[in-house]
Amino acid sequence: MIRFTTPWGDLDLTRFPQDPRDQLRAWDAADAYALRHLADTRADTRADARADPRADARGDTRTGQRADPPGDARAGSRSAAQAAGAAGGRTAAGSVDLSGTVVVVGDRWGALTTALAAHRPTQISDSFLAQEATRANLLRNAPEEADGVRLLSTRDTPPDRVDVLLIRVPKSLALLEDQLHRLAPAVHEGTVVVGTGMTTEIHTSTLNLFERILGPTRTSLAEKKARLIFCAPAAGRTRTASPWPITYALPDGIGAVSGRTVTNHAGIFCAERLDIGTRFLLQHLPVRHGPDRVVDLGCGNGVVGTAAALANPESAVLFADESHQAVASAEATFRANADPATKAEFLVADGLTGVPAESADLVLLNPPFHSHQATTDITARRMFTAARTVLRPGGELWVIGNRHLGYHLRLRRLFGTCDIVASDPKFVILRATKS
Repeated sequence: MIRFTTPWGDLDLTRFPQDPRDQLRAWDAADAYALRHLADTRADTRADARADPRADARGDTRTGQRADPPGDARAGSRSAAQAAGAAGGRTAAGSVDLSGTVVVVGDRWGALTTALAAHRPTQISDSFLAQEATRANLLRNAPEEADGVRLLSTRDTPPDRVDVLLIRVPKSLALLEDQLHRLAPAVHEGTVVVGTGMTTEIHTSTLNLFERILGPTRTSLAEKKARLIFCAPAAGRTRTASPWPITYALPDGIGAVSGRTVTNHAGIFCAERLDIGTRFLLQHLPVRHGPDRVVDLGCGNGVVGTAAALANPESAVLFADESHQAVASAEATFRANADPATKAEFLVADGLTGVPAESADLVLLNPPFHSHQATTDITARRMFTAARTVLRPGGELWVIGNRHLGYHLRLRRLFGTCDIVASDPKFVILRATKS
C-alpha cells in the first residue's frame, strides 16, 4: 500500500484485487496534477498556448521536469487556461467550485474519486475492477463519505447536469469519444472540464475529440510526464449521436462464425477488426457435442463464445469480462447470431468470482498481458487459477497467447499437464486438463 498525498489529505490506496506482491501504484502523476489543479488553480498548471501535446520541450519531459514554452508564450498561458474551461467555475480562493455535480470519468483505481469523496462525486467507469478498487479505497480512507459517492458504469445513464467534469484520458480513443458524446447533453457553458493523462496518452487526436464534441480545447504544460486538458463547452453546439457501437462482418475460414456479424461497443479490444490471435483460436476450436457448459473468459465482443455456441447448440455459454462495454458487446453478438434455444449468461465480474466450483466443462481464454501502461502476467495467472476452480474433473482450459509469454510453464505447474494444440511463429494454443 503506497500513500498518495493530495490537497485533501493523505490517502492509502491499493489496486484491486489487492496483492501484497504487486508494487504497482493505484495512482500516478496525472491524478496528482489534476487534483492539484482543482484545489488551487493558481498552482503551476498553466495552459500551453500552442495546444500541441508533442511540443514538450522534448528533453525536459523525459526527465520528468516541467517544460516552459519559449518566449512570451509563458506570459499568455494563464489567460489560455482561464479561457479554456476556467471561467465561471472558480471560488474566490482560486480553486474550482466543487459544490455542484462533480463527475469523474475513467478513474483507474479510485484515486480521484476517493480524494474528492467529500464533494459527493459520481464516478463513471467501464472497469469492474476499478470500481471495486474505488469501493475499497473509499471505505479505507473516507468511510463517512462513501455512501455519498455514486458509482456508475459506462452503460448506465449519466447525470442530467454536470458542473465539474474530470476525465482520466483512457487508452482507447473510441471510449473517450463515446463517453464525451454521452455526457455532452449534461454539460453547460459554466461546466469546468478538465482532462488528465500522461503525455504518452494525450495526442492531437485526443484534443480534437474534446474540441469537436464539447468546445475549444487547450493543454497545460507537461509536469512529471503528465498533462492536463482544459475545455470550454461551447454554447449552441449541435449535439450528434455517438457512432458506437459498430458492427463488422467476420471473414471466411474461421469455423462456425465465418461471415457472421459482430457488435463492438467503444473501448473493447480490436473493436474494428478481428485480431490475428483470435482468428487463429477460432480456426482451432475444439469440436464438442452435448450439453457442455462453456465459459468465454475475458470475452471481449463474444466472438469465441458465440462460435462455441454455433458449433454446439446444446451447450450453455457463460460470457465473462471485467469490462461493461465488453459484456454488452458479447451479448449483442450472441443474440444476433446464436440459436435462440441456446442458453447464455453474461457476467461482469472479477474473473469468475461467484461462478460455482466444478461447474464448467470448457474454458476458452485469450488473456491480456497489459494493465493500463504496465506489462504484467498477473491477470493471466489469476484467470488460469479461476478457470481451474470452475472446471469439472476432466474439464479443459484452452489458452491462446504469444509464444514468448511462456504460459505453458505456469499451466503445467497449475494443472500438472499442458499440451500444444496448434502453433505458428507468433501464437500458441495450449490445452490444460483438470485431473
